[in-house]
Amino acid sequence: MYTVDYANTRDARAAPIEDAGRLAAFEARVAADDFIEPKDWMPETYRKTLIRQISQHAHSEIVGMLPEGNWLTRAPSLRRKAILLAKIQDEAGHGLYLYAAAETLGVSREEMTEALHAGRAKYSTIFNYPTLTWADMGAIGWLVDGAAIMNQVALQRTSYGPYARAMVRICKEESFHQRQGYEAMMVLAAGTAGQRRMAQDALNRWWWPSLMMFGPPDDNSPNSAQSIRWRIKRETNDELRQRFINATVPQAEALGLTIPDPHLKWNEAAQRYDFGPIDWEEFYAVVRGEGPTAKDRIQARIDAWEDQAWVREAAMAHAAKTAAKQAA
Repeated sequence: MYTVDYANTRDARAAPIEDAGRLAAFEARVAADDFIEPKDWMPETYRKTLIRQISQHAHSEIVGMLPEGNWLTRAPSLRRKAILLAKIQDEAGHGLYLYAAAETLGVSREEMTEALHAGRAKYSTIFNYPTLTWADMGAIGWLVDGAAIMNQVALQRTSYGPYARAMVRICKEESFHQRQGYEAMMVLAAGTAGQRRMAQDALNRWWWPSLMMFGPPDDNSPNSAQSIRWRIKRETNDELRQRFINATVPQAEALGLTIPDPHLKWNEAAQRYDFGPIDWEEFYAVVRGEGPTAKDRIQARIDAWEDQAWVREAAMAHAAKTAAKQAA
């Protein structure tokens, strides 16, 4: 999913001779499923891969608040508004945990934010689609958070300790978000004919982007092999995508909704759902920033960063004043 371009960084295999012993020890620890901690030696490529992945994950949590915030003042009831507000607050917390984990690798939050605003860092392509109706809030919770949790459960066992520990709480909250979204879709699917149409329309629009969330096919995913070898990732993009489809199709059937894929069918021999071709041209276009709301999303983040500069400055001034008093 969803990165700073480190294509020109030195590969761990090209490490200096003096690092050969440390590299061997590192590889052995990773193979033994030990956690790598911030003060441990690590290959530079490992460190930069983690910065790319964790910062992208953090950016996705923060940018992901925007399409939901679009419906905060238009929620159909006070209960729904409170649920949505709580979810957005959770996502802000997830971004905080992840930025903090990335900072242990020697990159500052300001550097990560500047890379996002300059277009050198990416976030999940899913958040470059508009939220047109209230049903989109249910579809995002059910499908988008459902796809996220499918990927993030495995990250609780990622090889980098701070990232793995951050994922424990994030996964608990994301699971709750997924259930909230599904419950919202249940209400709509069991409602009036207009509400059912709204729910089906949201499923139609969010299904394929949700499948794209897992990233490109394994044969076109340049970082996957190394990330799996180093236990940064535990499963491939295609494995996670298939697991998500297998879990989600029965949920749609229970709602009485139709997955928008005429090629979808159960493969008894393989014990899985076969599905139609994904439009990867659309995926790469959205990655390039050509999504329906891409420019709006980034501009909203830049505006918020600039408008709230005084808060950061005040916090830093207060911290400096407190430190000076303690030193005195």
